[in-house]
Amino acid sequence: MDDSRETDPKGLTRREAVKISGLALGGLAFGGGIFIPGAGKTQADQSCNCPPGPACSWSNAARSQRYSYFQHLDWFYPYNEYIPTTITPLDENEMRITFMGSCIPPVRKAQQMMSVFVEVGWDKNNHMPLDQFVFDCGSGVCANYGAMNVGFGRMDKVFLAHLHGDHMSDLTHIYCFGPSADRKSPLYVWGPGRSGLIYTDPDGNSSGPYNDGTADYCDALRKACRWHSESFSFQTTSYPGYPTQNQIRNRWGLPCTPTPVGDDPWGDAYALIPIELDWTQYGQDPTKNIAYQNAKTRVKITHWPVIHTRMGSIGYKLEWWPSKKDLWDPAKALSLIYTSDTKPEYHSLNQAINGGKGVDVFIHEMVIPAQVWAMKNEHLDELPPFDDPGVENLTTIQNSSHSPQGAFGYLLSQIDPRPRLTVATHFPVADDTVSCAMKSVQKHCKVYQGNDPRPRLGARITWSFDLLVVTVTKNKIIERRGYVSDYGFSPTVNLPPGTPNTPKYWIYAKNPDGSINYDKKVGNPYAQIDPSTEILDCDGNKCNYRDDGY
Repeated sequence: MDDSRETDPKGLTRREAVKISGLALGGLAFGGGIFIPGAGKTQADQSCNCPPGPACSWSNAARSQRYSYFQHLDWFYPYNEYIPTTITPLDENEMRITFMGSCIPPVRKAQQMMSVFVEVGWDKNNHMPLDQFVFDCGSGVCANYGAMNVGFGRMDKVFLAHLHGDHMSDLTHIYCFGPSADRKSPLYVWGPGRSGLIYTDPDGNSSGPYNDGTADYCDALRKACRWHSESFSFQTTSYPGYPTQNQIRNRWGLPCTPTPVGDDPWGDAYALIPIELDWTQYGQDPTKNIAYQNAKTRVKITHWPVIHTRMGSIGYKLEWWPSKKDLWDPAKALSLIYTSDTKPEYHSLNQAINGGKGVDVFIHEMVIPAQVWAMKNEHLDELPPFDDPGVENLTTIQNSSHSPQGAFGYLLSQIDPRPRLTVATHFPVADDTVSCAMKSVQKHCKVYQGNDPRPRLGARITWSFDLLVVTVTKNKIIERRGYVSDYGFSPTVNLPPGTPNTPKYWIYAKNPDGSINYDKKVGNPYAQIDPSTEILDCDGNKCNYRDDGY
């Protein structure tokens, strides 16, 4: 038996861990969240004054090395207690959101870059979610996907908000190693079209436009990974029976015909397929902002432009209908917004208000103020002055790209009705940074109704951390933390049924007597190597000393 899945350094068995995580299911509907004062019925009643910055303490070094809130969450175990070779099931009416990465650069050991994994519903026959999606895949996140029992076969639909490295770097890993594992079908990548930006500086020098869209990126990635893909193509990379391009487009409601970049055959796992989204059409025709609409799994994903660094960044909203009879009724969907990186802007605000219906989960980026950011980056014991070069540089980054904590609080104050859960992400969490951010949010989001001196209570906010698991139903939202092994191996494998297609580099199989079996083709691991310098064994045979590896 593989004991690596049975215990962790805490000494708990899998059954004990599942039992512990199961206790969370009986908790309060809003247990574990942090509440802040809420908004009134109308935005006209809200004050627009800018309160002074909160008095934050940075004297306790220990508070910068822990995130106590997360450590007190109940466990979520990603392997099925009763069928260990499968994943932990969802309820039929449940959406599960897992933060596989949650931080802003530079790199941080406690948090990888951004990635959010969303699963909806449950297919009892196949022991799988009805549908699943990757939103962004920044550097380092694949280790968390593996630890959380999410194999490459479940990571075939990737939605990129923009093409910064901390949001797409691990796509290389997903693309290259998926076919060697259990993704035996194409990799689909949604993302924005070209920026179209032409910049002319004050001296009249111009640059752009550039080929900087998602299709351009995928084409370049395919070319860059050619050596890898060929070298691994003595293995199976496809199965018969994969749907046609038109069938995929119709099933998924795609805005374009899915077409691979490069020369890979349709249906092959090395076929990299960009689904480029026209961010310039938002607000003109509602059908132009649909990225994905699947009647079978009852998922609809829409997009809109946000403000981040360069034109072309987008946010996403996922809506899922737990019941078939309610399909496409906006009031009956579970909804999630992921803005990725953005300054506060009206499109995301209006999407969160959602015509007065609100949304269930609102995931929006937050950064610490430039002064705090510089203090942390420069390893100082106190805040540097505002004219410090580091503060000035980070202020320009903030102004081009991000929502600092006060702006986040003010944005939240404008959303009525409030989201059932607001998640601040892309944030370097610790007890000290979260405490300071909470003070800012409270100051900017303490809104009163009419002449009532009491602030309305109506917002629940949490800060994301790697392996935060949020399960959402119409009645409950529960936060837990993933229970994983740092020394685990590959996640659960989910291969397509049937006999695989012949690998690209193949040879006829041999019969037991050494003769050639012309009825059977197998992968040829020797097709691309020159074994002339291979060390021979003591009998003069070319092998790795022993064929069994021992």
